Amino acid sequence: MNGEEEFFDAVTGFDSDNSSGEFSESNQKVTGMIDLDTSKNNRIGKTGERPSQENGIQRHRTSLPAPMFSRSDFSVWTILKKCVGLELSKITMPIAFNEPLSFLQRITEYMEHVYLIHRASCQPQPLERMQSVAAFAVSAVASQWERTGKPFNPLLGETYELIREDLGFRFISEQVSHHPPISAFHSEGLNHDFLFHGSIYPKLKFWGKSVEAEPRGTITLELLKHNEAYTWTNPTCCVHNVIIGQLWIEQYGMVEILNHRTGHKCVLHFKPCGLFGKELHRVEGHIQDKNKKKLFMIYGKWTECLWGIDHASYESFKKQERRGDHLRKAKPEDSSRKAESDVADDVPVAQETVQVIPGSKLLWRINTRPPNSAQMYNFTSFTVSLNELETGMEKTLPPTDCRLRPDIRGMENGDMDLASQEKERLGEKQREARRERAKEAAEWQTRWFYPGNNPYTGTPDWLYAGDYFERNFSDCPDIY
Repeated sequence: MNGEEEFFDAVTGFDSDNSSGEFSESNQKVTGMIDLDTSKNNRIGKTGERPSQENGIQRHRTSLPAPMFSRSDFSVWTILKKCVGLELSKITMPIAFNEPLSFLQRITEYMEHVYLIHRASCQPQPLERMQSVAAFAVSAVASQWERTGKPFNPLLGETYELIREDLGFRFISEQVSHHPPISAFHSEGLNHDFLFHGSIYPKLKFWGKSVEAEPRGTITLELLKHNEAYTWTNPTCCVHNVIIGQLWIEQYGMVEILNHRTGHKCVLHFKPCGLFGKELHRVEGHIQDKNKKKLFMIYGKWTECLWGIDHASYESFKKQERRGDHLRKAKPEDSSRKAESDVADDVPVAQETVQVIPGSKLLWRINTRPPNSAQMYNFTSFTVSLNELETGMEKTLPPTDCRLRPDIRGMENGDMDLASQEKERLGEKQREARRERAKEAAEWQTRWFYPGNNPYTGTPDWLYAGDYFERNFSDCPDIY
């Protein structure tokens, strides 16, 4: 097999003898919290009634059909020991190291805190809007906290849509390239207040003890009411202790968010762990105007919350601190002004509270995860609902939607043998389709996005062609 025919995740290496359906002791202790009855149709969405609604708002499922499969029987070192320093897009991993989501669905998790975009759109001043946009950019990576499972690589032509009337947006994404893997997405506010779009092609490398995902591709947010566009790229994500020890994740690097109309810029430093872990998860930065004058300081943790304070107050506090005063720790009853959406102190209990400078205001706080999250791949409540397939949905979805992908569905339902077999079959089907195109000298044609340049940065990008929600899916490819 030549390099062009290799397919990441095509061969699972999963031993069917290990897929007996047994779970580790830690999983057995919590099975009472997780719905294991696959006949409950409102959980897995095969047949049956649509989930009930409250006050006209659709209710989404709160758990997965089956708990996470134990990875204790598998050694990632046997796979990765020959791959130090190599790019990971052509390395086959056992399915046990996956999570039951496509990477397209993982991208959709950017929208969990979409209220921050709505808030930005309603704010009259560009400085306040940038504060909310910066909070949204940080919140977009928050769902990766403790998420050590690898999402399934999307097949070429795979798509995913999500419409959340309760959250005020709709979202469409497509896998537009396989070599290199590129995922394009487009989201819009149902009240026509924003557009959010971009193309993602992370480069993954293995460094002996860690796996690093370097972000590539521009993310663009347009606030239509203000005729403003903001662009940025995500920080680098690194998973540590992939060989031995407890897996943990850090994000690091500099993120620059630019308002192309006013010239305001937010510079955020996602700090590496550092010595003794003092800087783990910390984010610090500032907002400056077009003349590079610092106006506002931002600090917090991407796993917890984000705070901000005006630059003068920040500098004054730092002077006092150097004289020997100490930071106080934030408390639920803290009198500092809180964000509109903050109704309770829902900081994860395992996290040390961010130390708050007096006079700061809360820009964003992470949502509390469901109590059984650890047995559901550490999914958030928003993530749990992403692969939900409701009654009749197959009639409205294109045949390329992730929810219809059999290997992901099999893994979600706890059938690891089926998931492994389907994953291998889909990989071979994709390779065969590529060989047929090569014989006919035919190029792959994307359906919903086309290559072009970002209208604000001029860099290469994939742009939404429109018309997806007209639902003419007659010419969609057969990829499953």
